Amino acid sequence: MEMLNTSILPLKQQFTKIKGSHELHLEAICIFTATGFFLDGDTYWKDQVCLAPANEHNINDRGFLVGSQPWFEWHYHPNSLTFEQTLEAYIALLTEIIKEQVGGGTVILPLSGGLDSRSQAMVLKDFNNPVHAFSYSFSGGYPEHRIARDIAKVCGFTFDDFQIPKGYLWDSIDDLAHINKCYSEFTHPRQMAVLPQLKQMDGVFSLGHWGDVLFDRGAPEGASHQDMISLLLKKMLKPGGLELAASLWGAWGLEGNFKDYFIERIESALSKIKIDHVSAKLRAFKTSQWAHRWTTTNLSVFEAAHPITLPYYDDRMCQFICTVPEEYLADRRLQIAHLKQHKALAAITWQAQRPFSINTYQYNKVPYNLPFRVMNKLQRELNGLVGRPYIQRNFELQFLGGNNQQQLKQHLFVKDFLDWVPKSITTEIFQKFYKKDAVQYSHPLSMLLTLSMWRRIYFKS
Repeated sequence: MEMLNTSILPLKQQFTKIKGSHELHLEAICIFTATGFFLDGDTYWKDQVCLAPANEHNINDRGFLVGSQPWFEWHYHPNSLTFEQTLEAYIALLTEIIKEQVGGGTVILPLSGGLDSRSQAMVLKDFNNPVHAFSYSFSGGYPEHRIARDIAKVCGFTFDDFQIPKGYLWDSIDDLAHINKCYSEFTHPRQMAVLPQLKQMDGVFSLGHWGDVLFDRGAPEGASHQDMISLLLKKMLKPGGLELAASLWGAWGLEGNFKDYFIERIESALSKIKIDHVSAKLRAFKTSQWAHRWTTTNLSVFEAAHPITLPYYDDRMCQFICTVPEEYLADRRLQIAHLKQHKALAAITWQAQRPFSINTYQYNKVPYNLPFRVMNKLQRELNGLVGRPYIQRNFELQFLGGNNQQQLKQHLFVKDFLDWVPKSITTEIFQKFYKKDAVQYSHPLSMLLTLSMWRRIYFKS
């Protein structure tokens, strides 16, 4: 018998067998197509599970899971510290974790225009470790790398910027399918486009994933327990996801209807979180579900280049969050207060509030932001008129244009796949994307591509 402990937020997913028939878990796959990730321990198969986080698992000599016992459960017990005391504790903990994780070696720091990686940069600049930062922007999109470059310059880091090219996916899709095992759709991990360049770097990654969820509201102000299901449905269901999942549910002849099944699964998962505070409960749900089953999946791309470390994934950080009053976490208060201690970093544009900075973001409202909004819209329209459309979303680089459309056809309209997912469903989604609403149907189209790749590479009846 083997005892296996999983972290509160594991750095990778671990799969094992359970007793049962080797059949496709069609209900779970429907949820996957609707949301982009599997719930709980679901996988493509009924006799395979993903080990739950924060548990001690018993694996027998034949490799079967025979039992699990949680060693940590999400809770909300706010302490009585002042905001200033909590801020001091947060900074000390973040510094301690990052120092332990990176040791004395070279650090590779992906920088964005947000707060999480900027917070890491503020800590790392005071270490003696060499730090090499990088960032990427979409070809024809917002130049996020300029913000990252400014952060790196202030901190004294070396820096590379990359541009994510149109259609990069098709040269790397087989590699990505083997890296993420088709447990996440393929248009999100932009780092796949620059994986060869990342492999040429030296060091260990320090990744800022999930800080934006831990250090913000778990639910809108004033939300009640009665609001939780509707809030989660709105957050979890991707555009077009419900339509695709319901179509597959019907085509596969599953009992009942998809939406009822999905709501039942959410209610069951929520009932296991023994927290009364709505915001804290929803944050715990998000972290135990899609941090583990979606965000963690895409970490595997970074790990294909170098070892990864994640300060916000550390058990101590999760345990700390359980003790922080919600009003201190709301609206990124702790992270903002931390970054305001460094004038130069706080003065750099905050991408989510552009063109405003951490010092001025409160002015991102009418009438103060009207000049930027008007000029930004005019610039995008002018670019479109001269054949340089503004790229805002991952799928625009991968699915739009003649070559991308042809590549999709070659991957989707394959007999073996169409024997499983009816051709009528695939054709309908494909046509709606190109002829009706690309934004609404980009997710279902991407999920069909994911299922097609999984069917080709991993399916064994």
